[in-house]
Amino acid sequence: MNNVIKDIAHRTNGELYIGVLGSVRCGKSMFIRKFMQTKVIPYVSEDEKNKIIDELPQSAEGKTIMTVEPKFIPSNPANIILEDNLNLSIRMVDCVGYIIKNAKGYKNEDGSPRLVKTPWFTDDIPFDEAAHLGTKKVMENHSHIGIILTSDGSFGEFNRQDYQEVEEQLINEMKELNKPFVIVLNTIEPNSKKTLDLVNELQNKYNISVISVDVNNLTSNDMDKILKEALNEFDISKLDINAPTWISSLSDDNPHKIMFNQSLNEVTGTYRKFKDVTKIQKKLEECPIFTKVDIIKVDSATGEVEMILDCPDELYDSILEEIVGDAINDKGKFINLLQESMIAKEEYKKYQSAIEAVKSTGYGIATPDVNDMTLDTPAVIKQGSRYGIKLRALAPSIHMIKVDVESSFEPIIGSEEQSNLLIEKIMKDYETNPNTMWESEIFGRKLSEVVNDGVRAKLYMIPENIQFKLRECLEKIVNKGKGSLIAIIL
Repeated sequence: MNNVIKDIAHRTNGELYIGVLGSVRCGKSMFIRKFMQTKVIPYVSEDEKNKIIDELPQSAEGKTIMTVEPKFIPSNPANIILEDNLNLSIRMVDCVGYIIKNAKGYKNEDGSPRLVKTPWFTDDIPFDEAAHLGTKKVMENHSHIGIILTSDGSFGEFNRQDYQEVEEQLINEMKELNKPFVIVLNTIEPNSKKTLDLVNELQNKYNISVISVDVNNLTSNDMDKILKEALNEFDISKLDINAPTWISSLSDDNPHKIMFNQSLNEVTGTYRKFKDVTKIQKKLEECPIFTKVDIIKVDSATGEVEMILDCPDELYDSILEEIVGDAINDKGKFINLLQESMIAKEEYKKYQSAIEAVKSTGYGIATPDVNDMTLDTPAVIKQGSRYGIKLRALAPSIHMIKVDVESSFEPIIGSEEQSNLLIEKIMKDYETNPNTMWESEIFGRKLSEVVNDGVRAKLYMIPENIQFKLRECLEKIVNKGKGSLIAIIL
């Protein structure tokens, strides 16, 4: 057994059930005979070989339909040993062909529908109904791979147009089932320019792999090619895309991180099949933040794909400059930046909980740690006839209070009409982008600057002695306040 069948066996957990479907008289039965004779019978025991040969489907020329009910070949799956630890259970299903109007055998002599037996009903049902139902049942419940046979009309009694309508219907139904399948174009001239042009046309039309073969002279290489293309129609089971770690560390609102995420979402949302690996690579290469996209692993047996993305050093330097606000082109400057960042980080940790609390409730407290505490000299104290000691410690606590500062700007413009025009100008893009209002200019200054000046003026109007008294008052509330009653005398 060749490698492609081993890979499929891994993907399907040691089973390979192939549904062969198509229109009537397109070569399905002949394809199954050739496949079983080449890929299965040589690898089974003598007893099993004779049984499979007896169950092979018949094939013949003409317009008369041969397969009138779905047939499992062999009836019990054949077991083949591929490797010491891998067994393959394999069988094919010869589906009832979809009707071509000029075919014979799907109607009785009086013109009434021909009834056929199916495994799913006790009563006979019309031939065309059996074809649709049987195909759906087989592909949903009894097949891992579908092979749709069609023809270019170069043999037999039907032309290309006769096959085309059935072909379109089958392909649309198979896409709805979301099972991997390929299209096999049966022709007596598989390598002619005319045939290869038709293959390209069908691939572009259906976005499914198409292989042209002469089923009457089907070779082992032809079968390997068909199975290889079928394997490529499986979904990618795992896609590992390894990008530089600094890209992943960027904040989600960074423009380069947004571009990176958009590229990944686009390829993973659009391309799902194993055959799309090179398309994923090319699409990622179109993103300007990647200099190179390498495929380092493609495992058709497991469906796993791994890629490595390279980004230019210049991009890293420019992003670092954007974050820091200065070009880091000196090692000493870089060390200073790291040291300052560590100091800032340690300081921020002290106040982080207080900042989060003040944002949510309006009041936050940064509690001191042991290193911030100052311990007074212990003293002996007396209470009645008993003695003890007093240990007094001072610990600075940072209290944060959110105070809403109101600032208004009331320029006198002139007439009411002029005032309304100014408001319309300021509010022009407010609904779509409220921030644009703050960028509006009045008297040569941005509105945000004017309002901010008013806020600052109010904040700095608090006299220093009032600030001291406010702090003193808060200390008394913390240290002397008891219960829920506090009296403040200003």
